Amino acid sequence: MSKRDYYEVLGVSKGASKDEIKKAYRKQALKYHPDKNPGNKEAEEKFKEAAEAYEVLSNDEKRSRYDQFGHAGMNGGGFGGGFGGGMTMEDIFSSFGDIFGDAFGGAFGSRRGGSRSRSVNKGSNLRLKVKLTLEEFAHGAEKRVKVNKYVTCSTCHGSGAASESDVTTCSSCKGTGHTTRVMNTILGQMQTTSPCNTCGGDGKVITKKCPKCYGEGITQAEEVIPLSIPAGLSPGMQLSVTGKGNAARRGGINGDLIVVIDEEPHDELIREGNDLIYNLFISIPDAILGANVEVPTIEGKVRIKIDPGTQGGKILRLRGKGLPDVNGYGKGDLLVNVNVWIPKNLSREEQKAFEQYKNSATFTPKPDADDKGFFDRVKNYFS
Repeated sequence: MSKRDYYEVLGVSKGASKDEIKKAYRKQALKYHPDKNPGNKEAEEKFKEAAEAYEVLSNDEKRSRYDQFGHAGMNGGGFGGGFGGGMTMEDIFSSFGDIFGDAFGGAFGSRRGGSRSRSVNKGSNLRLKVKLTLEEFAHGAEKRVKVNKYVTCSTCHGSGAASESDVTTCSSCKGTGHTTRVMNTILGQMQTTSPCNTCGGDGKVITKKCPKCYGEGITQAEEVIPLSIPAGLSPGMQLSVTGKGNAARRGGINGDLIVVIDEEPHDELIREGNDLIYNLFISIPDAILGANVEVPTIEGKVRIKIDPGTQGGKILRLRGKGLPDVNGYGKGDLLVNVNVWIPKNLSREEQKAFEQYKNSATFTPKPDADDKGFFDRVKNYFS
């Protein structure tokens, strides 16, 4: 089943501010929270759907990408910014629990224990550049990239401890990951909350560290990541693969893999937005008498007709032979720039033939209506 529009999920307009998006998500979260709808799978899915929408629309980079590409740019065949079905309820509470406020600290205390949640580690993002050919821009591509990154330790499974018994709840913060201090001031008592100095905000203390990762919960390794790249992208665009960045220390949420799209130069075609440009060179006889010639396109070579008397600099447009638009608004065109090839060296017979017609009326330059505005046309197509 296709995903609903994220703005529709939260019930906001595309021009909604961050505060409006946050309020809309909080409203949906309160309505469909699992503690308020025990055993209701439909409510749980709507709760996750709202979290996925908020995760994208609350992030400026992901929201911009979603506005440009829709779901194709977020989770089409591997790219994504949302939760989908991959993240658990705890992931959602860890990431966005602070916006629920007192409503989840009281009525929904079973999820958060009526107290402030501990901090959650977040792995760093990774960036890499992927070059695409014009054919891959046109049709999309399936690629596999090898990335050297931090992954969850295979020995301790990310806990950082030698064994399960070597992890205990922090006695200083009672597992909350933070401590509260009350100070007396001239204005009265003031309460401050800060990460626990004993456990560093983890809420747990490791008594014996894992021998492989030395208590970090992560190690360096290579991972081969499949990429499914949609058609219609442009150089400079960025896509992200959620959760494929560096793993977080001692559990938490992985970072994202940011993929920067670059272009592999084509041997014959030049890209200009969604249009393609081809410089065609024809001989003087072909320009005078006309000819049928082959020109390259993304789909292969096609034959076009050169009319008799074609002037150098004429631009022929082959509609729909360019690149597709990422938003599905059709294809660009192939612009064929006709150049008349002037040989530098002529045989004696060729030179004699041209001298014979040099002063004839036929070979006297006579600009016609088609030549008016020539430089304006060139500027429009190639500036």
